[in-house]
Parts: sequence; structure tokens; C-alpha cells
Amino acid sequence: MNAYGRVALVHDYLNQYGGAERVLEALHELYPDAPVYTSIYDPAAMPASYARWDIRTSWMQRIPAWRKHFRKYFLLYPSAFEAFDLSAYDLVISSSSAYAKGIIPKPGALHVCYCHTPMRFAWRTDDYVEREAIGGRASGVLAVLLTFLRVWDVVSAKRVDVFVANSREVAGRIRRFYGQPAAVIPPPVDLAPYTALAPEDFYLTGGRLVPYKRIDLVVQAFTAMKLPLVVFGSGRDRAKLEALAGPTVRFVGRVDDAELQRLYQRCRAYITAGDEDAGIQPVEAMAAGRPVIAYAAGGVRETVIDGVTGCFFHEQTPAALAVTVAHSRAATFDPLTIRRHAEQFGRERFKQRMAEFIAEQRNGKYDVLASPGRAEH
Repeated sequence: MNAYGRVALVHDYLNQYGGAERVLEALHELYPDAPVYTSIYDPAAMPASYARWDIRTSWMQRIPAWRKHFRKYFLLYPSAFEAFDLSAYDLVISSSSAYAKGIIPKPGALHVCYCHTPMRFAWRTDDYVEREAIGGRASGVLAVLLTFLRVWDVVSAKRVDVFVANSREVAGRIRRFYGQPAAVIPPPVDLAPYTALAPEDFYLTGGRLVPYKRIDLVVQAFTAMKLPLVVFGSGRDRAKLEALAGPTVRFVGRVDDAELQRLYQRCRAYITAGDEDAGIQPVEAMAAGRPVIAYAAGGVRETVIDGVTGCFFHEQTPAALAVTVAHSRAATFDPLTIRRHAEQFGRERFKQRMAEFIAEQRNGKYDVLASPGRAEH
């Protein structure tokens, strides 16, 4: 029990590890006794430390073959989250890029949603269909089904008392799609101790190897330039990416934190080609003093300073990336300046900002009981 009464954390799903899960970890550090409600949980895919948490899954955990087909069950998630009984909790914090914000708190409880983004596949359907190569009749059926999901998404957003966005970019989407304002608190980054090391002549990219990360552009560009590229991480796109890669591109798979830090420290620059909502890995690279070459879209525009901590390319094509890489090879970046810039995004700073923000909501700046926007659905 803390100053806010009983606290619950809610997260979309725990079957893949990325930036959203690092946010959840930081929130769990703030409220270590809080249970974590989620739709599905795959212990084999998550850090071993999660086994010590109080994780409570939905009825979807009992669906056959959910590990393989969890994306196909997208129409079931709203019901799964609405079925959770959260009547015992005075403060509910949802970590959501899709469904977790749709829980139903008890009247009088404060629901804070840390929104990584409004659900991409529902609001940017054309991009999703193109990336996933969904065609023919299936794309038409999907468009109809996603119309119903968008309606639920807007309705369920009214159950949130206050939104926190991970970037100004995402705050703009929250206002556009949900008609609600959002505070902006950048996501937490683990800042390893800084060690000045001379870079080696290779570039780095990686993370979850999935379509929206657009790692295919990076692989194609570096294959064409015949420059060394290291790709870390795992995901369903790995085989396709390996098929695109030339002899200068090396895949190293999943790496532990120590090895990833070594790669950050030794790379010439970190490359990110996706339209990232916030982007933790670029900040991790900057924390090691390495510049970032990034596609100029999304939250990365708020973390990378063009010409100081990295540089941007403005067309999401291998050719545009190649031109920017070529220009960057003649540029000079100061590692210590880059590191100091990254320090404002550390995990402890995130926890401090979130704790202060939640305290403000409970101490009169936001009266949940008198909130005119509150609605139960």
C-alpha cells in the first residue's frame, strides 16, 4: 500500500521484448508490489526477472496456439482487457500501444495511460497492409474489421483520465485520434557508464527484426555501398533480411546487454530507418557517444540533434540513406557532447518525472472525481 492506495499496472502483452517493456520495467520499479495485468505472457520470450513479478493474464492465455497466432486474434483483445476486475485499485497505470488502455477502472480511481502510440495497424492501415503484404479479399475484410476496432479504440480512450505520451509526435496523434491532450515524458533509457573508445569501421542497426523497423532499407543500402554493417536482434523478418544482404552485412542475433553496449561503443554510427514513435535504441547509442543516422520522422526528431548528435535522411529509401551515410563520413561528431545530450533520457529521470506527474494528478491539479471527461463504457 502506498500514498495512492492500491496500484495496478496493465500492459498489452508480454510475448516480445522491446522499448515498451522497458517502460513497464521502470513503472514496476516505481510500484514493485503492483500486479501486472496483461493479455498473454510467454516467460520464454521475456527476461527471467519477470518470473518474480505478480503477472495476471487474461482468458486469452488459454487460447490454443496463441504464441503463433496472437496477431490473428486482434478482435479478442478488447474483450480480454474489459474482463479484468480492477475494482480493488485506486490507481491504474496502463502501458499501451493498442489495447491495455481499454480496461475499466472502478469509479473514482485514477487511470493514467502511458501511450507508446495509438494502435498503428488500426490508424495507419494502408502502411500495415503494404508492409505485411496483405492483398486481395483479405485486405478488404481486414479494412472492415479494423473499422470496428477504431470505434472501440476511440470509445475506450474515454476511460483514461490522463494520457502521457512518449514524444510530441505521439501526443499529436492522441489529440488527433482521441481528441485528448497528453503530457510528454520520454521513455527510459539505461545509461551504461561512459567509456571513450575509438570507433571501428562498421555501422550498427537492429532490435526487433519486424517490418515497420524498415531494417530492409539499411541492409539494401549497405549492401549497395559495400560498407560493413552489423545487425543485432531477432524477429520474423530475419530470413528475408539475410536474403537481401551482401557479404558486408553480418547478423549476430540476440545479444546480451554487455555485448550490445560493446557494439554501441565500437560502431561508427547507429542507423535507424523506421518511423519510430520515440526510439530507445538511438538514445542508447548516443549514450555510448556514437552518432545516429535516422529517418527524419516520428519521435527521433526529438532525441537526435541534426549535425550535433547525428544526421537525418528525409526519404525512406536505400538511396537517400546511402547519400546521408556518405555525407556523415566526412562529418565530425564530439562523443562527449553526444553522451551529455543522452543523459537527459535516463531511467531515473523517467521515474522521477512519472512520480512527480502522478503526484500532481492526485494532489489537486487533476480531480478525478470531478473530471467532466470521465466516462464508463
